[in-house]
Amino acid sequence: QVQLVESGGGLVQAGGSLRLSCTASGSISSINAGAWYRQAPGKQRELVARLSSDPTPNYADSVKGRFTISRDNAKNTVYLLMNSLIPEDTAVYYCNCIIRKNGGPEQYSYWGQGTQVTVSS
Repeated sequence: QVQLVESGGGLVQAGGSLRLSCTASGSISSINAGAWYRQAPGKQRELVARLSSDPTPNYADSVKGRFTISRDNAKNTVYLLMNSLIPEDTAVYYCNCIIRKNGGPEQYSYWGQGTQVTVSS
C-alpha cells in the first residue's frame, strides 16, 4: 500500500512563505511525477505546479515566479516552496504523485489528504 502524507501548511501573513512537503511511503519503486493542486472554497481544484521527467516544471500563471516545486528522490518527497504569498493563495493544497510500485511497470496515481494554507491580509 502506498500513502502520501503532506505537511507544512498553516496560517501566514501576506508576503510570507511556506514550504509544503509530500512524502510517499510504502512499496515504491519510483515517483515518476509529482504535482500540487489547490482548492479554494466554492472553486474547482486547480493545478498549481507539476514536476515530471521533463526538467522544466509547469506552473499555473498565478504562481509563476513565486512558487517552486522540487523533489528529493532519496526521500520520496515532493516539495512546494511558496514565497510572496497573497490572500488569493488561501486554499487546501493537495499533493498528487504518479508512482511506480515495486514488482511491476504499472504506474498509479495517488493523492494526499490535503493541507490547509491560509494567507491573511
